Amino acid sequence: MSGLMCSRILQKAASCTLSFSCSASLQWMQIGGRSTAGALGGRCLSTRQNMDFQLNQIQVNSILQANEQAVSIPWFDGRSLSAVRKFESNHLAANTPNEDRHGAATCLQTPGTLFGVFDGHGGWACAQAVSERLLSYVAIAMMSLRSLEELEWLMEQGRPVPAVLQWYKHRGDVSYQKSASFYREQLRVFWQELLDHGEHSDGMSPAEAMDYAFKRLDTDISLEAQVPLSSDLLKSTAIQVAFTGCTACVAHLDLEGIHVANAGDCRAVLGVQEDDGSWTALPLSRDHNAQNPAELQRVRARHPPSETATVVSEDRLLGVLMPLRAFGDVSFKWSRELQSSVLQTLESGVDLDSLNMYHHTPPNYLTPPYLDAAPEVLYHKLRPQDRFLILGSDGLWDEMGSQQAVQLVGEHLSGVHLQAPVSDQGLKLGQMQDLLQRRSARATRPSDLNAATHLIRHALGTSDRGQLCPERLAAMLALPEELARMYRDDVTATVVYLNSDLSKPQKS
Repeated sequence: MSGLMCSRILQKAASCTLSFSCSASLQWMQIGGRSTAGALGGRCLSTRQNMDFQLNQIQVNSILQANEQAVSIPWFDGRSLSAVRKFESNHLAANTPNEDRHGAATCLQTPGTLFGVFDGHGGWACAQAVSERLLSYVAIAMMSLRSLEELEWLMEQGRPVPAVLQWYKHRGDVSYQKSASFYREQLRVFWQELLDHGEHSDGMSPAEAMDYAFKRLDTDISLEAQVPLSSDLLKSTAIQVAFTGCTACVAHLDLEGIHVANAGDCRAVLGVQEDDGSWTALPLSRDHNAQNPAELQRVRARHPPSETATVVSEDRLLGVLMPLRAFGDVSFKWSRELQSSVLQTLESGVDLDSLNMYHHTPPNYLTPPYLDAAPEVLYHKLRPQDRFLILGSDGLWDEMGSQQAVQLVGEHLSGVHLQAPVSDQGLKLGQMQDLLQRRSARATRPSDLNAATHLIRHALGTSDRGQLCPERLAAMLALPEELARMYRDDVTATVVYLNSDLSKPQKS
């Protein structure tokens, strides 16, 4: 967002007030390093003009459910059993256009299913490109050299090439067709180089493939913005992809277990059902931001001691960027000279402000690169009590914790709301009434069949007392486009249900 646009939005926000019940109002917060209007809290804006938020229940449900997706996965696809029973996903935009993306696909040449959530910043271009390309890079890296040789031979002969992935696309998914053929050419270059190296004759393991694919795709994004391309459109797109950025969290599931590769602040959480029926959240990724001491130390260790105070300041990379790992974002990777040289190759009619709010070199830019897309890969061996996996962008996790998300999905799945006995010890009458109201709300049949929608509804509509507040939810959904991003982020959630029976010990 340009400084001018941000200023206009703030001026408009200063003349409005948002009010509703459920003990919640809108307050100011920090987004992207600048003061803007933010999440729900306890202070009201001082304003001059009331805004009317009168969405009824039908309208609320229509908005929330517009991008739902639910896909059942065959337990046997003719080659192998599947660890995934089905998945449900949804997303709700705050930016215009939405900067989040997600993807799901079954690997056709190797066992396993891939899921990804991609959270863009500074624009949507990088998230779009990564969502279209990264899962294919992972799938190719897991293939044996013999299979890759067959692909290359078919390409050389001009014959049909078998698909590497079976994608599960939603009718609302964005597809940038103008770059599709170029991306296919680059994917071929990727497998040709794997063939030239001749390593991993049986294909890389999921962990190796994910690590290699993340790094290689980020390198490709950087190089594609620097080299001559066949058209001005491709060149402009490549530069937009490179100067915007995105975080990514990708999961590979097979009968043995789950590998999660994460770069940034998206998150993967496993829902575990204990013997007593209760639900436990098991993190399968770690957020790469300033709240992670190990990540903070990793980033600072890559630069001279003289930069310790400036590499990460105000919980942001160089005081600007919240995630400490990401694709693209070459403003944090290239030298000043390279950035200037590449931008000068654009046609004079291109608006540089449309590329990225960070295309200007950040302050204290002394020893680049400051950012990379190397993922942290974690592995979990599947057990019978592992029931589902939640992948979400930070717009979800900004509003709820991992345990709350697992509790919501677990109770949605089982229909059982486990609650400890009520004790009046130390509780005043008002507190007791509040507790009973919250319990009544939790015991109510959910409005959504789709668990991802259920998560988004609660993320945006839960008051500070833990109640699902219809007025709060309606207000959040009724925000006009120019104000929505000031009060919430894009939210994306995917819930993957596991074939738990396949993890049970087999009887002889």
